Amino acid sequence: MRDLFLYKSGTSFRNFLPQTILAMNQNKLLRYSVVAALAGFIFGFDTVVISGANQPIKDLWHTSELFHGLFIMSMALWGTVVGALFGGIPAEKYGRKKVLIWIGVLFAVSAIGSALAQDPYTFSIFRFMGGIGIGVSSVVAPAYISEISAPGTRGRLGAMYQFNIVFGILIAFLSNYFLQGAGGDNDWRWMLGVLVVPSVIYTLMVLGVPESPRWLITKRNDLSAAKKVLSEIGVADVDTEVSSIIASNQHETLTGNTSGFFSSKHKTIIWLAFMIAFFNQLSGINFILYYAPEILSLSGLGAKESLLNSIAIGGTNLVFTFVGLYLIDRLGRKTLLIIGSLGYIFSLAMVAWCFSSHASPVLLMTFLLLFIASHAIGQGAVIWVFLSEIFPNKIRAMGQSFGASVHWIFAGIITLITPVFLDKDHGIFKDNPWPIFAFFAFMMVLQLIWVLTKVPETKGVSLEELEKKLAG
Repeated sequence: MRDLFLYKSGTSFRNFLPQTILAMNQNKLLRYSVVAALAGFIFGFDTVVISGANQPIKDLWHTSELFHGLFIMSMALWGTVVGALFGGIPAEKYGRKKVLIWIGVLFAVSAIGSALAQDPYTFSIFRFMGGIGIGVSSVVAPAYISEISAPGTRGRLGAMYQFNIVFGILIAFLSNYFLQGAGGDNDWRWMLGVLVVPSVIYTLMVLGVPESPRWLITKRNDLSAAKKVLSEIGVADVDTEVSSIIASNQHETLTGNTSGFFSSKHKTIIWLAFMIAFFNQLSGINFILYYAPEILSLSGLGAKESLLNSIAIGGTNLVFTFVGLYLIDRLGRKTLLIIGSLGYIFSLAMVAWCFSSHASPVLLMTFLLLFIASHAIGQGAVIWVFLSEIFPNKIRAMGQSFGASVHWIFAGIITLITPVFLDKDHGIFKDNPWPIFAFFAFMMVLQLIWVLTKVPETKGVSLEELEKKLAG
């Protein structure tokens, strides 16, 4: 019977029990991180589901190219910009958990309203609401995960948000494919309406997560509650961790509070946040995800065939996000950005060549999938983790809000102007979009130069140490 009380390598039960408790607490950390990251699933689904409803809505309401780009396709993105710009305010005032709950409510209301809309204006209002939820989630969920994680696992746990985004994208592509034609003229309503199911499930699940311990200390000075959460998620030396957070907060208050967010003290961090968000969208990722069926149709594929190949794009995104998830705490953020940049440059240049030379659709699809793989390993895996860890505790939500808003402003601009270039009747590049991909390839050359010369490595460094390193 004594053997039943032995742990591996001859460890006694007396030593086994604390290790078991620690493992259980680390499982709680994983569970809380996964629940917060599920906001990314709804984010990804909502972002891409509109691609299947694009043409049916245009045929139903006979909107112009400009109106369709501004109100139908990009309205959710403008809501995302608003959510990203102002999402840091309630997150700082009311806490991460309460805001995460309201994100789920916004998603549910948006899904129902968009599915039942009887005119383009009502439709746009509900899509705007969903966009607000996306924008706020891109601020609060990564910040929350970063604040409850340890330095050695922060990259993997933070990258789960991106994993859920691409998982949501894949499910949206699958949903659009299987629902096409299932509801007759109203199949697009079903495509948009099914989002209410994961939205409600997410909202109920987030009720069970604790508040961020760093927010409890820096904004509420509630040390007992913070210690309870830190102990619950498996921090070995709670008192030392609390002391480190307090010292970091006092340092930020003494040296940077009076000059505000946009102070010279934060100049380096702000530029890092701006540039990674800027280059993320100038890779063309949202352009390809939003307009995948149209792009593939231009290569010679039929409408149904294009939707099916959109699923291949989503599947590739998911598989290589796993690779990025595995590598981010091993190789580091900067190395993944370099690998991704090289993949971007080659794949986008080859897609441009395929269009310009009228190469086979299969070859073009191969390079598009290589582009998606490069994004998943590089920018896709890194951006939300990087943004959530470079800002000091005291301004993390505001910093995440700044970086996310830059990301979504450029995403909105690209989505808004795309119909001008790709519209099947009047688009500038309606017959051959190779210049668009050549432009994106050039921007990724600039990204590679920036990564090599300006981006620091943040792997394995505590949030408090990163503050000292990046904010002086």
